[in-house]
Amino acid sequence: MHPELGNQEFRTTTALKTRLERAGLRPRVLAMGTGLICDIHPGTGAEPAGTAEGGVQESAPMLALRADIDALPIPDTKEVSYRSTVPGRAHACGHDVHTTVVLGAGLVLAELARAGALPRPVRLLFQPAEEVLPGGASDAVDCGVLEGVGSILAVHCDPRVDVGRIGLRAGPITSACDRLEVVLSGAGGHTARPHLTTDLVTAAAKLVTEAPALLSRRVDARSGLALTWGRIESGHASNVIPQRAELSGTLRCLDLPTWREAPDLVHAAIDEVATLHRAKCELTYVRGVPPVVNEPSATALLREAMTARAGAAAVETTEQSLGGEDFSWYLEHVPGAMARLGVRPAGERRVRDLHQGDFDADEGAITTGVELFTAAVLLRRS
Repeated sequence: MHPELGNQEFRTTTALKTRLERAGLRPRVLAMGTGLICDIHPGTGAEPAGTAEGGVQESAPMLALRADIDALPIPDTKEVSYRSTVPGRAHACGHDVHTTVVLGAGLVLAELARAGALPRPVRLLFQPAEEVLPGGASDAVDCGVLEGVGSILAVHCDPRVDVGRIGLRAGPITSACDRLEVVLSGAGGHTARPHLTTDLVTAAAKLVTEAPALLSRRVDARSGLALTWGRIESGHASNVIPQRAELSGTLRCLDLPTWREAPDLVHAAIDEVATLHRAKCELTYVRGVPPVVNEPSATALLREAMTARAGAAAVETTEQSLGGEDFSWYLEHVPGAMARLGVRPAGERRVRDLHQGDFDADEGAITTGVELFTAAVLLRRS
């Protein structure tokens, strides 16, 4: 009910810290001021068994459980008791569910640790600013959240999957996502004499259609590279050719090697179209996130854990999404996997998509997520 945007999650961070401390744990707020990590160790919970604080850590690497804690600048249009109380802000991507799942799993694991039943150390990672390119994960990595971590797991709400089920896929499960801002400029003039001007409206229109077409012939079609425009703006009068045009869009890519080449490819394609129409071009290419590529053994761990809790029928194969997720930055450093967490109420035919004001989740998904993570930790042996 109190969503906060990326890097502004102070209330959320405080609430998490307070709850974890009540459980006898020792959470640490990240250096950027929002987000936190909390380690749970076998034997004592708050610190390694048989050592004092600051002593030698266990030899086994930690298994990290990651949640993202930020919200979106979208009005909450749901008519429910727990709708957002903050105007123009909503958890329209289910990050509140992710956060509650990792918190719940952490509370269970802390109890298991005190009972001597935790087989390995675990790190809870509550990450800010997932929705802000290039993603808060890269800042979290710079803060040292992966130190001592051997692998990492996460879930993401999926409104197309029924509650009580998860979707899994080894290999790429999301797309890379970058942002483009293009400014075209040139000599404007009267629409009666376009031959004496740089016709920026035509140039912008051609750029919208021809740059994606050029890219489609310069990369392997199986890479899934797609340039899509979301904004085009130019001019103020019907009989005046403007001197400036602005375009914004995103580039998405399913293939990691192609994504690494994408900035050079995009620059070349846009420059060619702009030059053809005698327009000066300034391109701002904002690197976003690479694809999330699920490591096979981590994916198998999630499958085994879910099967142990709910049976093999509770796991379905999911397709690769064109959505971006900054969980991919962690996978540049350690192996891991992300599961699709079903949040659609059983029997509901309507699909509420992500990043929409009416997005909602069946809260039974929280139990599923807690059980999935807890079972994964207990199954982990290497």
